[in-house]
Amino acid sequence: MKLIDKQLIDEVSRQAKQSDRLRMNHNFHQSLDDKCHRFLNAVEPGTKVEIHRHPTKDESFVLLRGRVRVNTYNDDGTVMESVVLCPEDGLYGVDIPKGVWHTIEAMESDSVIFECKEGPFVPHDAEGILKG
Repeated sequence: MKLIDKQLIDEVSRQAKQSDRLRMNHNFHQSLDDKCHRFLNAVEPGTKVEIHRHPTKDESFVLLRGRVRVNTYNDDGTVMESVVLCPEDGLYGVDIPKGVWHTIEAMESDSVIFECKEGPFVPHDAEGILKG
């Protein structure tokens, strides 16, 4: 059993703050080839998450701590939906269907998301990143 507790979340947040990308993953899956990817994603304000999509994979985010904005977009880059997740406000997560353009923005320090999506890991190609 792998425990998700304050100590783990604090450590991943600490690593995110020290990262040039201002974010850090903590994987629970054993390999990038695993069929299900489950991980913590600690994000700090200023991290750059490209608008992207997963053509064949649904993706779920559950916010464990902090505040993040999740946007979905039309093919032309206009915002379709926008929600600020915040556990204290009763807004915990989203499920994004495959093929939907999306991004996240950290709105406060120490924000940590639990993410789950189908594996294996496939780097985004030109069709997976929305160009502005």
